[in-house]
Amino acid sequence: MNQLEQMRIYAEVVKSGNFTTAAARLGISKQLVSRRVMELEERLGARLLHRTTRKLSPTELGRVFFARCLNILQEVDEAEQEISSSSGELRGLLRISAPVSFASMVLSPALNRFMQLHPRLEVALDVDNRIVDLIGEGYDMAIRITKQPDEGLVARKLTDSPLIYCCSPDYLARYGAPQSPTQLGQHRCIATRAGEWLFTDNGELLKLQVHPVLRSNHGEVMCEAAAAGLGIVGLPEFYVRSAIQKGQVVQVLQEYTGDIGAVYALYPQHRQASLMVRSFADFLQQWFQPG
Repeated sequence: MNQLEQMRIYAEVVKSGNFTTAAARLGISKQLVSRRVMELEERLGARLLHRTTRKLSPTELGRVFFARCLNILQEVDEAEQEISSSSGELRGLLRISAPVSFASMVLSPALNRFMQLHPRLEVALDVDNRIVDLIGEGYDMAIRITKQPDEGLVARKLTDSPLIYCCSPDYLARYGAPQSPTQLGQHRCIATRAGEWLFTDNGELLKLQVHPVLRSNHGEVMCEAAAAGLGIVGLPEFYVRSAIQKGQVVQVLQEYTGDIGAVYALYPQHRQASLMVRSFADFLQQWFQPG
């Protein structure tokens, strides 16, 4: 086992917080991960991890070594990518984080096409709604829907993400359409657990607390509930696009459409030198261009 591979395994253990997750991400056994970390500690003559029954955490020396590992591994990866991609053919591993529903409903076809164009490329797509630490967790890029991209990251805007309010034709036939957000108190609503809806009224942001008949943190579930006639829902456009096209739901309160920000491809400043990262960001911007 060479030093770089020991560094990779150790860095993945620290990022994952346990041997099991690290092993799954590395594609090797948990026992091998544990053994390699112990071998690394023996070679260095230092304890790098605090071990408990629930979680692993780096010691003070372990944190220092982890930071150095990330820098070294990044330099090695970028050097290999620069040489292997000199012919214009992308190679290497691209690590991406994306929100769950956006990944399955929107990002997946774009990513599939990009990989078809670059068959030597490998991709690790982590689908998770949490806000990942791009640098600390070793991601090359994160896709986020936000009004304010993180400072210190390169932000490439892909597309707007307006809020669309809609319901089924059957619901409209039974209850009629609200003419303004203030009338929503008289309607059945489907919302997130927070129950707060955003509207724009003559350029001003209006926040309205609704009392939903169905609360959920899953946009696809909420859209299906609206299509079934359970009430009015407010979701980012990509959730309801297909249902609107099929006539399963129709838009209401169009003049009050809210805005939760835009979809961005975010990556650390130092990843601007990566042809792989820049190429994927360029591809996504072209993919999301209207028309």
